Amino acid sequence: MADSVGAGFERLVEIVRTLRAPEGCPWDREQTHASLRPFVLEETYELLEAIEAGSTAGLREELGDYLFEAVLLAQISAEAGEFAIGDAVDAICDKLVRRHPHVFERGAGDESMTSTEVLERWETLKARERAAEGKPAATTRTTLSGVPKSLPSLLRAYELSARAAAVGFDWSKAADVLAKIEEEVAEVRREVEAGATGQLSRAESEMGDLLFAMANLSRKLGIEPEAALRRASDTFTARFTALERAFIARGRSLSDATLQEMESEWQRVKEAETLP
Repeated sequence: MADSVGAGFERLVEIVRTLRAPEGCPWDREQTHASLRPFVLEETYELLEAIEAGSTAGLREELGDYLFEAVLLAQISAEAGEFAIGDAVDAICDKLVRRHPHVFERGAGDESMTSTEVLERWETLKARERAAEGKPAATTRTTLSGVPKSLPSLLRAYELSARAAAVGFDWSKAADVLAKIEEEVAEVRREVEAGATGQLSRAESEMGDLLFAMANLSRKLGIEPEAALRRASDTFTARFTALERAFIARGRSLSDATLQEMESEWQRVKEAETLP
Protein backbone atom coordinates (compact mmCIF):
# COMPACT_ATOMS: atom_id res chain seq x y z
CA MET A 1 0.00 0.00 0.00
CA ALA A 2 1.09 3.59 -0.61
CA ASP A 3 2.86 5.12 2.42
CA SER A 4 1.19 8.51 2.00
CA VAL A 5 -2.21 9.12 0.48
CA GLY A 6 -1.50 12.84 0.37
CA ALA A 7 1.79 12.42 -1.46
CA GLY A 8 0.24 10.01 -3.96
CA PHE A 9 -2.66 12.35 -4.64
CA GLU A 10 -0.33 15.34 -5.08
CA ARG A 11 1.71 13.28 -7.55
CA LEU A 12 -1.43 12.53 -9.58
CA VAL A 13 -2.46 16.21 -9.57
CA GLU A 14 1.02 17.24 -10.75
CA ILE A 15 1.02 14.60 -13.50
CA VAL A 16 -2.31 15.90 -14.77
CA ARG A 17 -1.03 19.50 -14.68
CA THR A 18 1.97 18.38 -16.75
CA LEU A 19 -0.23 16.58 -19.25
CA ARG A 20 -2.32 19.74 -19.67
CA ALA A 21 0.68 22.08 -19.92
CA PRO A 22 1.68 23.63 -23.28
CA GLU A 23 4.53 21.12 -23.59
CA GLY A 24 2.34 18.26 -22.40
CA CYS A 25 0.17 15.70 -24.21
CA PRO A 26 -1.75 17.01 -27.27
CA TRP A 27 -4.74 14.76 -26.51
CA ASP A 28 -5.02 15.80 -22.86
CA ARG A 29 -4.65 19.49 -23.77
CA GLU A 30 -7.56 19.25 -26.20
CA GLN A 31 -10.03 17.82 -23.68
CA THR A 32 -12.97 19.77 -22.29
CA HIS A 33 -15.63 18.94 -19.71
CA ALA A 34 -17.99 18.00 -22.54
CA SER A 35 -15.46 15.84 -24.42
CA LEU A 36 -14.69 13.85 -21.26
CA ARG A 37 -18.30 12.82 -20.66
CA PRO A 38 -18.09 9.49 -22.56
CA PHE A 39 -14.82 8.62 -20.81
CA VAL A 40 -16.30 9.33 -17.37
CA LEU A 41 -19.24 7.07 -18.25
CA GLU A 42 -16.93 4.34 -19.59
CA GLU A 43 -14.77 4.41 -16.47
CA THR A 44 -17.88 4.25 -14.29
CA TYR A 45 -19.05 1.05 -15.97
CA GLU A 46 -15.59 -0.49 -15.89
CA LEU A 47 -15.47 0.25 -12.16
CA LEU A 48 -18.86 -1.41 -11.72
CA GLU A 49 -17.64 -4.49 -13.60
CA ALA A 50 -14.61 -4.74 -11.31
CA ILE A 51 -16.86 -4.52 -8.25
CA GLU A 52 -19.20 -7.20 -9.58
CA ALA A 53 -16.28 -9.45 -10.52
CA GLY A 54 -14.91 -9.21 -6.99
CA SER A 55 -11.46 -8.46 -8.42
CA THR A 56 -9.21 -6.65 -5.95
CA ALA A 57 -6.58 -5.88 -8.61
CA GLY A 58 -9.25 -4.78 -11.06
CA LEU A 59 -10.94 -2.57 -8.49
CA ARG A 60 -7.62 -0.91 -7.60
CA GLU A 61 -6.88 -0.19 -11.26
CA GLU A 62 -10.36 1.08 -12.12
CA LEU A 63 -10.49 3.30 -9.04
CA GLY A 64 -7.27 4.88 -10.24
CA ASP A 65 -8.74 5.49 -13.70
CA TYR A 66 -11.89 6.92 -12.12
CA LEU A 67 -9.82 9.22 -9.92
CA PHE A 68 -7.82 10.40 -12.93
CA GLU A 69 -11.01 11.55 -14.66
CA ALA A 70 -12.01 13.56 -11.56
CA VAL A 71 -8.59 15.26 -11.33
CA LEU A 72 -8.55 15.99 -15.07
CA LEU A 73 -12.01 17.58 -14.94
CA ALA A 74 -10.94 19.70 -11.97
CA GLN A 75 -7.72 20.77 -13.73
CA ILE A 76 -9.74 22.06 -16.67
CA SER A 77 -11.83 24.11 -14.24
CA ALA A 78 -8.69 25.37 -12.48
CA GLU A 79 -7.27 26.59 -15.78
CA ALA A 80 -10.51 28.53 -16.34
CA GLY A 81 -10.15 30.15 -12.90
CA GLU A 82 -13.23 28.38 -11.54
CA PHE A 83 -12.00 25.97 -8.85
CA ALA A 84 -9.21 23.47 -8.18
CA ILE A 85 -9.36 19.84 -7.13
CA GLY A 86 -8.60 20.90 -3.54
CA ASP A 87 -11.82 22.91 -3.49
CA ALA A 88 -13.78 19.82 -4.56
CA VAL A 89 -12.10 17.75 -1.84
CA ASP A 90 -12.87 20.41 0.77
CA ALA A 91 -16.49 20.58 -0.41
CA ILE A 92 -17.11 16.85 -0.03
CA CYS A 93 -15.32 16.73 3.35
CA ASP A 94 -17.44 19.61 4.65
CA LYS A 95 -20.62 18.01 3.30
CA LEU A 96 -19.89 14.62 4.85
CA VAL A 97 -19.24 16.12 8.26
CA ARG A 98 -22.28 18.39 7.99
CA ARG A 99 -24.60 15.58 6.87
CA HIS A 100 -23.41 13.15 9.58
CA PRO A 101 -24.01 14.93 12.87
CA HIS A 102 -24.77 11.54 14.47
CA VAL A 103 -21.10 10.68 13.87
CA PHE A 104 -19.22 13.97 14.19
CA GLU A 105 -21.36 15.60 16.89
CA ARG A 106 -21.34 12.94 19.58
CA GLY A 107 -23.56 13.41 22.58
CA ALA A 108 -26.57 14.42 20.49
CA GLY A 109 -28.30 11.11 21.23
CA ASP A 110 -28.09 9.90 17.61
CA GLU A 111 -25.58 7.07 18.01
CA SER A 112 -28.23 4.35 17.69
CA MET A 113 -29.79 5.61 14.45
CA THR A 114 -30.74 3.02 11.83
CA SER A 115 -29.63 3.32 8.19
CA THR A 116 -33.19 4.33 7.24
CA GLU A 117 -33.19 7.08 9.84
CA VAL A 118 -29.80 8.24 8.58
CA LEU A 119 -31.17 8.59 5.04
CA GLU A 120 -34.18 10.52 6.30
CA ARG A 121 -31.86 12.81 8.30
CA TRP A 122 -29.69 13.31 5.21
CA GLU A 123 -32.66 14.49 3.13
CA THR A 124 -33.85 16.75 5.97
CA LEU A 125 -30.43 18.37 6.25
CA LYS A 126 -30.29 18.82 2.48
CA ALA A 127 -33.65 20.58 2.56
CA ARG A 128 -32.44 22.92 5.32
CA GLU A 129 -29.31 23.76 3.36
CA ARG A 130 -31.34 24.59 0.28
CA ALA A 131 -33.62 26.86 2.30
CA ALA A 132 -30.59 28.55 3.84
CA GLU A 133 -29.25 29.38 0.38
CA GLY A 134 -32.08 31.91 0.06
CA LYS A 135 -32.65 31.19 -3.62
CA PRO A 136 -36.03 31.84 -5.29
CA ALA A 137 -38.35 28.86 -5.13
CA ALA A 138 -38.04 28.33 -8.87
CA THR A 139 -34.30 27.64 -8.61
CA THR A 140 -34.17 25.91 -5.22
CA ARG A 141 -33.12 22.26 -5.48
CA THR A 142 -35.84 19.79 -4.63
CA THR A 143 -35.66 16.25 -3.32
CA LEU A 144 -35.45 14.75 -6.81
CA SER A 145 -33.56 17.49 -8.64
CA GLY A 146 -30.18 16.01 -7.76
CA VAL A 147 -30.80 12.79 -9.72
CA PRO A 148 -29.05 13.19 -13.10
CA LYS A 149 -31.22 12.73 -16.18
CA SER A 150 -28.18 11.22 -17.89
CA LEU A 151 -28.30 8.10 -15.70
CA PRO A 152 -29.40 4.85 -17.37
CA SER A 153 -33.19 4.89 -17.15
CA LEU A 154 -33.52 1.87 -14.86
CA LEU A 155 -30.92 3.22 -12.45
CA ARG A 156 -32.54 6.66 -12.55
CA ALA A 157 -35.91 5.14 -11.63
CA TYR A 158 -34.23 3.33 -8.74
CA GLU A 159 -32.55 6.54 -7.51
CA LEU A 160 -35.70 8.64 -7.87
CA SER A 161 -37.75 6.19 -5.83
CA ALA A 162 -34.98 5.94 -3.23
CA ARG A 163 -34.91 9.72 -2.79
CA ALA A 164 -38.69 9.83 -2.44
CA ALA A 165 -38.63 6.93 0.02
CA ALA A 166 -36.02 8.71 2.15
CA VAL A 167 -38.58 11.41 2.95
CA GLY A 168 -41.38 8.91 3.63
CA PHE A 169 -43.02 8.55 0.21
CA ASP A 170 -42.86 4.76 -0.10
CA TRP A 171 -44.72 1.48 0.13
CA SER A 172 -44.61 -0.07 3.58
CA LYS A 173 -43.42 -3.49 2.34
CA ALA A 174 -42.25 -5.31 -0.79
CA ALA A 175 -45.55 -7.20 -1.09
CA ASP A 176 -47.31 -3.87 -1.71
CA VAL A 177 -45.03 -3.21 -4.67
CA LEU A 178 -45.79 -6.68 -6.03
CA ALA A 179 -49.47 -5.79 -5.99
CA LYS A 180 -48.67 -2.60 -7.91
CA ILE A 181 -46.67 -4.59 -10.47
CA GLU A 182 -49.59 -6.97 -10.97
CA GLU A 183 -51.85 -3.95 -11.51
CA GLU A 184 -49.43 -2.53 -14.10
CA VAL A 185 -49.12 -5.89 -15.88
CA ALA A 186 -52.91 -6.00 -16.19
CA GLU A 187 -52.90 -2.51 -17.71
CA VAL A 188 -50.18 -3.45 -20.21
CA ARG A 189 -52.17 -6.58 -21.10
CA ARG A 190 -55.27 -4.46 -21.82
CA GLU A 191 -53.28 -2.23 -24.17
CA VAL A 192 -51.73 -5.21 -25.95
CA GLU A 193 -55.14 -6.81 -26.42
CA ALA A 194 -56.43 -3.50 -27.75
CA GLY A 195 -53.64 -3.47 -30.33
CA ALA A 196 -51.74 -0.50 -28.92
CA THR A 197 -48.05 -0.66 -29.87
CA GLY A 198 -45.12 1.63 -30.68
CA GLN A 199 -43.67 4.84 -29.34
CA LEU A 200 -45.97 7.45 -27.76
CA SER A 201 -48.75 4.89 -27.44
CA ARG A 202 -50.72 3.99 -24.33
CA ALA A 203 -48.78 0.74 -24.33
CA GLU A 204 -45.51 2.67 -24.00
CA SER A 205 -46.92 4.66 -21.09
CA GLU A 206 -48.12 1.56 -19.26
CA MET A 207 -44.85 -0.25 -19.98
CA GLY A 208 -42.98 2.67 -18.43
CA ASP A 209 -45.15 2.46 -15.31
CA LEU A 210 -44.47 -1.27 -15.08
CA LEU A 211 -40.70 -0.82 -15.36
CA PHE A 212 -40.75 1.96 -12.76
CA ALA A 213 -42.69 -0.27 -10.37
CA MET A 214 -40.17 -3.06 -10.92
CA ALA A 215 -37.32 -0.67 -10.08
CA ASN A 216 -39.17 0.08 -6.84
CA LEU A 217 -39.44 -3.62 -6.05
CA SER A 218 -35.71 -4.02 -6.61
CA ARG A 219 -35.06 -1.23 -4.12
CA LYS A 220 -37.41 -2.75 -1.53
CA LEU A 221 -35.59 -6.09 -1.91
CA GLY A 222 -32.18 -4.44 -1.56
CA ILE A 223 -31.24 -5.25 -5.17
CA GLU A 224 -29.61 -2.71 -7.48
CA PRO A 225 -31.61 -3.23 -10.71
CA GLU A 226 -28.86 -2.28 -13.16
CA ALA A 227 -26.58 -4.94 -11.69
CA ALA A 228 -29.38 -7.51 -11.67
CA LEU A 229 -30.25 -6.79 -15.30
CA ARG A 230 -26.59 -6.89 -16.36
CA ARG A 231 -26.22 -10.32 -14.75
CA ALA A 232 -29.42 -11.53 -16.43
CA SER A 233 -28.13 -10.23 -19.79
CA ASP A 234 -24.79 -11.98 -19.26
CA THR A 235 -26.61 -15.22 -18.45
CA PHE A 236 -28.81 -14.90 -21.54
CA THR A 237 -25.76 -14.17 -23.72
CA ALA A 238 -23.90 -17.23 -22.42
CA ARG A 239 -26.88 -19.54 -22.87
CA PHE A 240 -27.84 -18.24 -26.31
CA THR A 241 -24.23 -18.49 -27.49
CA ALA A 242 -24.07 -22.10 -26.25
CA LEU A 243 -27.35 -22.81 -28.05
CA GLU A 244 -26.07 -21.33 -31.31
CA ARG A 245 -22.76 -23.21 -31.11
CA ALA A 246 -24.64 -26.46 -30.60
CA PHE A 247 -26.50 -25.93 -33.89
CA ILE A 248 -23.29 -24.88 -35.68
CA ALA A 249 -21.63 -28.10 -34.47
CA ARG A 250 -24.42 -30.00 -36.23
CA GLY A 251 -23.86 -28.03 -39.43
CA ARG A 252 -27.02 -25.96 -39.03
CA SER A 253 -27.75 -22.27 -38.60
CA LEU A 254 -30.34 -20.83 -36.23
CA SER A 255 -32.27 -19.37 -39.15
CA ASP A 256 -32.96 -22.93 -40.30
CA ALA A 257 -34.09 -24.16 -36.87
CA THR A 258 -37.66 -24.08 -35.62
CA LEU A 259 -38.61 -22.30 -32.42
CA GLN A 260 -39.39 -25.69 -30.84
CA GLU A 261 -35.90 -26.97 -31.70
CA MET A 262 -34.26 -23.88 -30.26
CA GLU A 263 -36.36 -24.11 -27.10
CA SER A 264 -35.35 -27.76 -26.63
CA GLU A 265 -31.68 -26.87 -26.98
CA TRP A 266 -32.15 -23.93 -24.60
CA GLN A 267 -33.48 -26.30 -21.95
CA ARG A 268 -30.50 -28.64 -22.49
CA VAL A 269 -28.11 -25.72 -21.99
CA LYS A 270 -29.86 -24.73 -18.76
CA GLU A 271 -29.82 -28.30 -17.46
CA ALA A 272 -26.10 -28.61 -18.24
CA GLU A 273 -25.43 -25.55 -16.05
CA THR A 274 -26.90 -27.28 -13.00
CA LEU A 275 -25.01 -30.56 -13.43
CA PRO A 276 -22.14 -31.20 -10.97
